[in-house]
Amino acid sequence: MNKAFLRVAAICALSLMPFVAEAAEGFATANVNMRSGPSTRYPAVTIIPVGESVEIHGCLADRPWCDVSFYGGRGWVAGQYVQVLYRSNRVYVEPEYYRPLGIPTVVFEFDRYWDRYYRGRDFYRDRDRWRSGSDWAEERDWQWRREEERRESQRRQAAERREWEREQDRREWERQQARERQEARERQQWQRERERERREWRDRRRDDEAREGGSAENYQGARKEERARQLRELRRDGEVRTIPKCVLNDFACEND
Repeated sequence: MNKAFLRVAAICALSLMPFVAEAAEGFATANVNMRSGPSTRYPAVTIIPVGESVEIHGCLADRPWCDVSFYGGRGWVAGQYVQVLYRSNRVYVEPEYYRPLGIPTVVFEFDRYWDRYYRGRDFYRDRDRWRSGSDWAEERDWQWRREEERRESQRRQAAERREWEREQDRREWERQQARERQEARERQQWQRERERERREWRDRRRDDEAREGGSAENYQGARKEERARQLRELRRDGEVRTIPKCVLNDFACEND
Protein backbone atom coordinates (compact mmCIF):
# COMPACT_ATOMS: atom_id res chain seq x y z
CA MET A 1 0.00 0.00 0.00
CA ASN A 2 2.72 2.44 1.00
CA LYS A 3 4.88 1.47 -1.96
CA ALA A 4 2.01 2.07 -4.38
CA PHE A 5 1.31 5.46 -2.83
CA LEU A 6 4.96 6.47 -3.04
CA ARG A 7 5.12 5.33 -6.66
CA VAL A 8 2.09 7.45 -7.57
CA ALA A 9 3.52 10.44 -5.71
CA ALA A 10 6.83 10.08 -7.52
CA ILE A 11 5.10 9.92 -10.90
CA CYS A 12 3.07 13.06 -10.07
CA ALA A 13 6.19 14.87 -8.93
CA LEU A 14 8.04 13.97 -12.10
CA SER A 15 5.10 15.11 -14.22
CA LEU A 16 5.02 18.46 -12.46
CA MET A 17 8.74 19.15 -12.61
CA PRO A 18 8.75 20.70 -16.11
CA PHE A 19 6.10 23.19 -15.06
CA VAL A 20 7.92 24.15 -11.89
CA ALA A 21 11.23 24.57 -13.67
CA GLU A 22 9.74 26.52 -16.56
CA ALA A 23 10.66 30.22 -16.42
CA ALA A 24 8.25 33.03 -17.17
CA GLU A 25 8.83 34.97 -20.37
CA GLY A 26 9.30 38.71 -20.24
CA PHE A 27 10.02 41.49 -22.71
CA ALA A 28 12.44 44.40 -22.34
CA THR A 29 10.68 47.75 -22.67
CA ALA A 30 13.92 49.67 -23.26
CA ASN A 31 17.61 49.14 -23.90
CA VAL A 32 18.41 48.07 -20.38
CA ASN A 33 21.55 46.84 -18.63
CA MET A 34 21.47 43.32 -17.26
CA ARG A 35 23.54 43.64 -14.10
CA SER A 36 25.44 41.25 -11.89
CA GLY A 37 23.25 42.05 -8.88
CA PRO A 38 19.91 43.60 -7.98
CA SER A 39 21.09 47.21 -8.08
CA THR A 40 22.33 49.76 -10.58
CA ARG A 41 25.59 49.87 -8.61
CA TYR A 42 26.56 46.35 -9.65
CA PRO A 43 28.63 45.91 -12.85
CA ALA A 44 26.70 45.49 -16.09
CA VAL A 45 26.85 42.08 -17.74
CA THR A 46 25.30 43.01 -21.08
CA ILE A 47 22.66 45.24 -22.66
CA ILE A 48 19.25 43.79 -23.47
CA PRO A 49 17.80 45.57 -26.52
CA VAL A 50 14.24 46.86 -26.39
CA GLY A 51 11.66 44.26 -27.36
CA GLU A 52 13.92 41.26 -26.74
CA SER A 53 12.55 38.42 -24.66
CA VAL A 54 14.10 37.22 -21.42
CA GLU A 55 13.44 34.30 -19.12
CA ILE A 56 12.46 35.32 -15.60
CA HIS A 57 13.71 32.85 -12.99
CA GLY A 58 12.50 34.78 -9.95
CA CYS A 59 12.19 38.21 -8.35
CA LEU A 60 13.02 39.75 -4.99
CA ALA A 61 10.18 40.10 -2.53
CA ASP A 62 11.05 43.57 -1.20
CA ARG A 63 11.64 45.31 -4.53
CA PRO A 64 11.03 44.55 -8.21
CA TRP A 65 14.41 43.25 -9.32
CA CYS A 66 14.34 39.97 -11.23
CA ASP A 67 16.87 37.24 -12.00
CA VAL A 68 16.75 36.69 -15.78
CA SER A 69 18.49 34.82 -18.57
CA PHE A 70 19.33 36.41 -21.92
CA TYR A 71 21.10 34.43 -24.67
CA GLY A 72 22.88 32.18 -22.21
CA GLY A 73 23.88 35.00 -19.88
CA ARG A 74 22.48 35.43 -16.41
CA GLY A 75 21.85 38.62 -14.44
CA TRP A 76 19.44 41.03 -12.84
CA VAL A 77 17.05 43.54 -14.41
CA ALA A 78 14.75 46.05 -12.72
CA GLY A 79 11.09 45.09 -13.04
CA GLN A 80 10.23 48.55 -14.33
CA TYR A 81 11.97 47.62 -17.59
CA VAL A 82 10.38 44.20 -18.03
CA GLN A 83 6.83 43.40 -19.03
CA VAL A 84 5.03 40.06 -18.96
CA LEU A 85 1.85 38.83 -20.60
CA TYR A 86 -0.99 38.72 -18.07
CA ARG A 87 -4.57 38.06 -19.13
CA SER A 88 -3.84 39.05 -22.72
CA ASN A 89 -2.22 42.31 -21.60
CA ARG A 90 1.39 43.27 -21.00
CA VAL A 91 2.06 44.46 -17.46
CA TYR A 92 5.24 45.49 -15.68
CA VAL A 93 6.69 42.96 -13.29
CA GLU A 94 5.33 43.88 -9.86
CA PRO A 95 4.99 41.73 -6.71
CA GLU A 96 1.23 41.53 -7.21
CA TYR A 97 1.79 39.51 -10.40
CA TYR A 98 4.39 37.08 -9.04
CA ARG A 99 1.94 34.44 -7.89
CA PRO A 100 -0.52 34.59 -10.85
CA LEU A 101 2.39 34.31 -13.29
CA GLY A 102 4.15 31.58 -11.37
CA ILE A 103 7.22 33.75 -10.73
CA PRO A 104 8.98 32.52 -7.58
CA THR A 105 10.33 34.83 -4.91
CA VAL A 106 14.10 34.50 -4.63
CA VAL A 107 16.96 35.96 -2.61
CA PHE A 108 20.30 37.22 -3.83
CA GLU A 109 23.29 35.28 -2.47
CA PHE A 110 26.31 37.18 -3.69
CA ASP A 111 29.08 34.58 -3.40
CA ARG A 112 27.05 31.68 -4.72
CA TYR A 113 25.62 33.70 -7.62
CA TRP A 114 28.91 35.23 -8.67
CA ASP A 115 30.84 31.98 -8.34
CA ARG A 116 28.32 30.25 -10.57
CA TYR A 117 27.85 32.82 -13.32
CA TYR A 118 30.71 35.36 -13.28
CA ARG A 119 33.88 33.47 -12.45
CA GLY A 120 35.33 34.25 -15.86
CA ARG A 121 34.36 37.93 -15.88
CA ASP A 122 36.85 40.76 -15.39
CA PHE A 123 34.88 42.28 -12.51
CA TYR A 124 34.99 38.98 -10.64
CA ARG A 125 38.47 39.80 -9.26
CA ASP A 126 36.95 42.82 -7.48
CA ARG A 127 34.24 40.75 -5.86
CA ASP A 128 35.35 41.73 -2.34
CA ARG A 129 34.52 45.34 -3.12
CA TRP A 130 31.21 44.47 -4.78
CA ARG A 131 30.29 42.12 -1.98
CA SER A 132 29.63 45.06 0.39
CA GLY A 133 25.99 45.33 1.18
CA SER A 134 25.97 49.09 1.77
CA ASP A 135 25.32 49.87 -1.86
CA TRP A 136 22.52 47.36 -1.98
CA ALA A 137 20.98 48.75 1.18
CA GLU A 138 21.24 52.27 -0.22
CA GLU A 139 19.63 51.16 -3.46
CA ARG A 140 16.92 49.37 -1.52
CA ASP A 141 16.24 52.48 0.54
CA TRP A 142 16.12 54.54 -2.65
CA GLN A 143 13.65 52.12 -4.17
CA TRP A 144 11.59 52.24 -0.99
CA ARG A 145 11.58 56.05 -1.00
CA ARG A 146 10.62 56.05 -4.64
CA GLU A 147 7.74 53.66 -3.93
CA GLU A 148 6.61 55.81 -1.02
CA GLU A 149 6.73 58.91 -3.22
CA ARG A 150 4.67 57.11 -5.85
CA ARG A 151 2.09 56.05 -3.26
CA GLU A 152 2.02 59.53 -1.77
CA SER A 153 1.46 60.96 -5.25
CA GLN A 154 -1.40 58.53 -5.79
CA ARG A 155 -2.92 59.45 -2.42
CA ARG A 156 -2.56 63.14 -3.22
CA GLN A 157 -4.17 62.68 -6.62
CA ALA A 158 -7.02 60.70 -5.05
CA ALA A 159 -7.52 63.43 -2.43
CA GLU A 160 -7.48 66.12 -5.12
CA ARG A 161 -9.98 64.11 -7.16
CA ARG A 162 -12.28 63.77 -4.13
CA GLU A 163 -11.91 67.48 -3.39
CA TRP A 164 -12.71 68.28 -7.02
CA GLU A 165 -15.80 66.07 -6.87
CA ARG A 166 -16.89 67.74 -3.63
CA GLU A 167 -16.31 71.14 -5.24
CA GLN A 168 -18.40 70.09 -8.23
CA ASP A 169 -21.15 68.85 -5.90
CA ARG A 170 -20.99 72.12 -3.95
CA ARG A 171 -21.20 74.20 -7.13
CA GLU A 172 -24.11 72.12 -8.37
CA TRP A 173 -25.84 72.59 -5.01
CA GLU A 174 -25.24 76.35 -5.19
CA ARG A 175 -26.62 76.44 -8.74
CA GLN A 176 -29.68 74.51 -7.58
CA GLN A 177 -30.17 76.91 -4.67
CA ALA A 178 -29.83 79.88 -7.03
CA ARG A 179 -32.43 78.36 -9.38
CA GLU A 180 -34.83 77.80 -6.49
CA ARG A 181 -34.34 81.37 -5.25
CA GLN A 182 -34.94 82.70 -8.76
CA GLU A 183 -38.11 80.63 -9.08
CA ALA A 184 -39.30 81.90 -5.68
CA ARG A 185 -38.67 85.50 -6.76
CA GLU A 186 -40.55 84.92 -10.00
CA ARG A 187 -43.51 83.41 -8.10
CA GLN A 188 -43.57 86.38 -5.73
CA GLN A 189 -43.38 88.79 -8.66
CA TRP A 190 -46.23 86.95 -10.39
CA GLN A 191 -48.34 87.08 -7.22
CA ARG A 192 -47.68 90.82 -6.84
CA GLU A 193 -48.62 91.43 -10.47
CA ARG A 194 -51.79 89.41 -10.05
CA GLU A 195 -52.75 91.27 -6.87
CA ARG A 196 -52.09 94.60 -8.58
CA GLU A 197 -54.30 93.59 -11.51
CA ARG A 198 -57.05 92.58 -9.09
CA ARG A 199 -56.86 95.94 -7.32
CA GLU A 200 -56.95 97.79 -10.61
CA TRP A 201 -59.96 95.71 -11.71
CA ARG A 202 -61.81 96.49 -8.45
CA ASP A 203 -60.99 100.19 -8.79
CA ARG A 204 -62.27 100.28 -12.38
CA ARG A 205 -65.45 98.49 -11.39
CA ARG A 206 -66.04 100.87 -8.50
CA ASP A 207 -65.47 103.86 -10.77
CA ASP A 208 -67.88 102.47 -13.35
CA GLU A 209 -70.53 101.91 -10.72
CA ALA A 210 -69.98 105.41 -9.37
CA ARG A 211 -70.31 106.90 -12.85
CA GLU A 212 -73.50 104.99 -13.52
CA GLY A 213 -75.04 106.05 -10.18
CA GLY A 214 -73.92 109.65 -10.61
CA SER A 215 -75.52 109.93 -14.08
CA ALA A 216 -78.96 108.96 -12.77
CA GLU A 217 -78.75 111.40 -9.89
CA ASN A 218 -77.51 114.17 -12.16
CA TYR A 219 -80.38 113.53 -14.57
CA GLN A 220 -83.02 113.83 -11.82
CA GLY A 221 -81.33 116.93 -10.42
CA ALA A 222 -81.20 118.51 -13.85
CA ARG A 223 -84.92 117.91 -14.36
CA LYS A 224 -85.77 119.48 -10.98
CA GLU A 225 -83.53 122.41 -11.72
CA GLU A 226 -85.16 122.87 -15.13
CA ARG A 227 -88.64 122.89 -13.58
CA ALA A 228 -87.61 125.39 -10.95
CA ARG A 229 -86.14 127.63 -13.64
CA GLN A 230 -89.34 127.52 -15.63
CA LEU A 231 -91.41 128.44 -12.54
CA ARG A 232 -89.12 131.35 -11.80
CA GLU A 233 -89.51 132.64 -15.31
CA LEU A 234 -93.32 132.38 -15.09
CA ARG A 235 -93.44 134.27 -11.79
CA ARG A 236 -91.16 136.92 -13.16
CA ASP A 237 -93.41 137.51 -16.14
CA GLY A 238 -96.59 137.60 -13.97
CA GLU A 239 -98.13 134.76 -15.83
CA VAL A 240 -98.34 132.36 -12.96
CA ARG A 241 -101.97 131.65 -12.09
CA THR A 242 -103.54 129.59 -9.41
CA ILE A 243 -105.56 126.81 -10.95
CA PRO A 244 -108.83 126.39 -9.02
CA LYS A 245 -110.29 123.05 -8.36
CA CYS A 246 -112.88 122.31 -11.05
CA VAL A 247 -116.22 120.65 -10.64
CA LEU A 248 -118.48 119.05 -13.17
CA ASN A 249 -119.99 121.57 -15.72
CA ASP A 250 -117.83 124.38 -14.34
CA PHE A 251 -117.78 127.02 -17.07
CA ALA A 252 -114.53 128.56 -15.87
CA CYS A 253 -112.69 125.24 -15.98
CA GLU A 254 -114.03 124.52 -19.40
CA ASN A 255 -112.84 127.84 -20.70
CA ASP A 256 -109.47 127.16 -19.35
